[in-house]
Amino acid sequence: MLIRFARISFLVAALSVQGFAPAAPRNLDAPLPVGKQVKVGKLDNGLTYYIQRNRMPEHKLELRLVVKAGSILEDDDQQGLAHFTEHMAFNGSRHFKKHELVSYLQSIGVKFGADLNAYTSFDETVYILPVPSDRKDDLDKAFLVLEDWAHGLTLTDADIDKERDIILEETRLGKGAGDRIQKVLMPKMYNGSRYADRLPIGKEDVIRTFKPETLRRFYRDWYRPDLMAVVAVGDIDPIKAEQMIRRHFGGLKNPAHERPREYAPIAARTDSEAVVVTDKEAGPASILIRYPVRPFQDRATLRGYREQLVEALFGGILNQRLQELSQLPSPPFIGASSALSRLTPRYRSYNAMAALGMNGATVAIDALVQENERARRFGFTAAELDRMKKTMLRTYERAWNERDKTDSAVHAAELMRHFLEGESIPGIEAEYRYVNDMLPGISLDEINAYAARTIPADSGKLVIYTGSTQAEDNAPIPTGEQLLAAVTAAERRDVRAHDEKAVAAHLMDGPPPPGKIVAESRDEALGLTRLTLSNGVKVILKPTTFRNDQVLMSAARYGGQSLFDDQDMFNARYADTIVAAMGLKDFSPLDMRKILAGKSASVSAGLGNNTDVVAGTAGATDVETMLQMVWLKFAGVRRDENLYKSFMGKQMELARNRMSQPGALFGDTVLATLYANNPRAPRALRPDDIGKIDLDRAIAIYRQRFSSAKDLTFIFVGSFDPAAIKPLVATYLGSLPTPDIPTAYRDLGIRPVSGVVKREVKSGTEDRSTVSLTFTGPGDVSELEELRLSALTEVMNIRIIDVLREKLGLIYGGGMEGSMTRIPYSHYTIGVTLPTGPDNVDKVLTATFAEIERMRTEGPSQADLDKVKTNWLQTYRKSLQENTYWLAALQTSLTEGTDPGTILTFDREVQKLTVDDVKRAAQRYLNTENYVQVVLNPESKSDDKTGKRVEATASTAGKPDKQG
Repeated sequence: MLIRFARISFLVAALSVQGFAPAAPRNLDAPLPVGKQVKVGKLDNGLTYYIQRNRMPEHKLELRLVVKAGSILEDDDQQGLAHFTEHMAFNGSRHFKKHELVSYLQSIGVKFGADLNAYTSFDETVYILPVPSDRKDDLDKAFLVLEDWAHGLTLTDADIDKERDIILEETRLGKGAGDRIQKVLMPKMYNGSRYADRLPIGKEDVIRTFKPETLRRFYRDWYRPDLMAVVAVGDIDPIKAEQMIRRHFGGLKNPAHERPREYAPIAARTDSEAVVVTDKEAGPASILIRYPVRPFQDRATLRGYREQLVEALFGGILNQRLQELSQLPSPPFIGASSALSRLTPRYRSYNAMAALGMNGATVAIDALVQENERARRFGFTAAELDRMKKTMLRTYERAWNERDKTDSAVHAAELMRHFLEGESIPGIEAEYRYVNDMLPGISLDEINAYAARTIPADSGKLVIYTGSTQAEDNAPIPTGEQLLAAVTAAERRDVRAHDEKAVAAHLMDGPPPPGKIVAESRDEALGLTRLTLSNGVKVILKPTTFRNDQVLMSAARYGGQSLFDDQDMFNARYADTIVAAMGLKDFSPLDMRKILAGKSASVSAGLGNNTDVVAGTAGATDVETMLQMVWLKFAGVRRDENLYKSFMGKQMELARNRMSQPGALFGDTVLATLYANNPRAPRALRPDDIGKIDLDRAIAIYRQRFSSAKDLTFIFVGSFDPAAIKPLVATYLGSLPTPDIPTAYRDLGIRPVSGVVKREVKSGTEDRSTVSLTFTGPGDVSELEELRLSALTEVMNIRIIDVLREKLGLIYGGGMEGSMTRIPYSHYTIGVTLPTGPDNVDKVLTATFAEIERMRTEGPSQADLDKVKTNWLQTYRKSLQENTYWLAALQTSLTEGTDPGTILTFDREVQKLTVDDVKRAAQRYLNTENYVQVVLNPESKSDDKTGKRVEATASTAGKPDKQG
């Protein structure tokens, strides 16, 4: 299962764990077994099934139908129909008429989109169905849903024709610079393979004109049991789950004349080629160097498992080196990475990529290629390997500690990868032994040898530059010839071994003089211990057993950016990120990473609009490290002008690139219109704002707020022993300075406009629009009113999907969201965002306001309100077992001065909600005489100085072979 370092949810490791003695020598070529935690079986018709009992969360079952059929299998007249078939699974089947399936699942608490979902890729289609498992009838119906998806879709002509508009709206939603660039690059990226011609979204002309029988042919050919797997993970008896799988899927039959399921080959590149692709609306410029694509299959042996550990160590160290380069005073790139990555389930390649900064492509290529070459020639240092081992071991140890607290959806994803990619699933107990045995014995020589043979040398390659047509003077758009020349020059440049600098072993030489706990009380109902420390700082402790290795921390008080005048607006807004970019007290960010190797702890401190906030997270054994970081946050600021320049250079580049994107102008216009161009209204950073930021003033602002812990209450939630954490809290929090500072927010008078205000924005060249509606106003904020407002937006979203998407085919996605706050004044905000086509804008507005008026006059149906309530109650039941929920609820009650006891009564308030409550909320909050409407439409030809449609343009250099 260890394939990618980022996916180690089940991996466990520690050099020494009580109860596990060193194992006897192993046969490394022995196959990895399937772990006892999962039952893997196969029906007579070839359908594979996976069953795993898991009680996180309780009373819930994660079901998946996995089909090894995606867009790669489409015939020429079917391009886009694998994805279309996925859509049709929700539009009528043998046991569920059109609309009945989604409505039924919503009635048992399954939310469309957030819970119930599906996706189509090149090689697979996956259906995702999480359901409650504590009611037998719901379980039976859930397996019936999967059975219908597998072989019971009705696929009527009328239903197919109705879905065309929705698919086309989804296609429209994906259009833009990224889509245009992708279409140019696909033949190069996939080396002329069939993959280049089979994007899952398909071709619009096919979607508009295909005959229904063409879709049915795809369904008959490829939705068959020998290409399917059913995954069932959750709180269910495995024997019952297996019985239901056999009952529902045992009768499926394969076609009499099966089409062979073949995987498209991708040829390896021998020559080098460079491609430059630019677009007026492209985001940040980037470079990708892709080395030859090679066949790959997961190595399901102990030797293969060990090789994956080596690969993870190699990649981790190399990418840390690249991160170091990004923090130089004049960095060669904003960020970079190098790794072996999968292109398809059966092919992968070595890639080096970088997001470009102010210094342009040649400088980035030089640094990227040289750092890879340095690793290839000289390898790594013992100190680097030691740190990476510590980091990996601690990560695995946390996964081991959470072995009985892992969400069922995570397990389901692993089992899907076993079916689709061959990922091993030996289980936690076995993996613990493997890692415990293998990792300590991986030597520096072995890692360096791996680097030497893995990083390509003298190899054919594809070099890709993507970026905007609006290049800066200091970073001109390169030609393909220049890209190849830069790579060749970098490969030939002399490099030296990496210079490893020693750093301190600890954050602090010793603990500070401790404070004392001067008062303590208990809240038995909520399980809280409240402490007052000798410096006035307060603490709330909430020990839990929800996770085994997680401690969360939060503290907030009033103040924040609101305390600073207009001339300091940007200094205040970026003070915390600037300070964080320079390190912590005496340590640079790179020093911190080295010191914290093998630990799991992080802390942030920042200025919100109206609050000062401290937040942190740690493993159960790393709480003291987290508290030391808190103490250092208040102890001073590390001033580093070079890192400041590096950070601001990156911000400038990001701000410049943002301005070329249609969504940026649209978002800025929405906020400017809503707040009548108030300069203090929130908005994204623009290039001309950079000059208003001063390093020393930003530091001074940070120190004004974080040289004192006055009026802070620190909340701790998670896996800790109160008796053990109290001395640490007294030592590190009780010794924080608490001189007098203002701890109240300032109302800056930022208010939305009144009446109906409408604006149009013309930006972008694609045939796509977005409708934004914002309803605002003063309100009497209470937890009950917030509940009513949330219910209103939830039922409106059901109506928006039912009417605007399913009935009218005007949108693919979009919806409504709302919020209420008391700070800095009591008010509400409701936002509606609906992407659509320019020709449909008026229809979307008409339909939306018709649904709003219906909600104001009739209220929701009882059925729709019950769907919302059922989903909320299930979510609440799960949330009560999550540290993040408790931390957020306790922090909100402190900040807003509400009763934390309502955490335990939410379900009662939900049950009391009525149709009339929601109807009155609609009348109160959806005021059709007070809203802001902004519509994004594409530029007309007359708006574009060239008078031409903008497209991605490409130039190439080198000798392209037929397989790039």
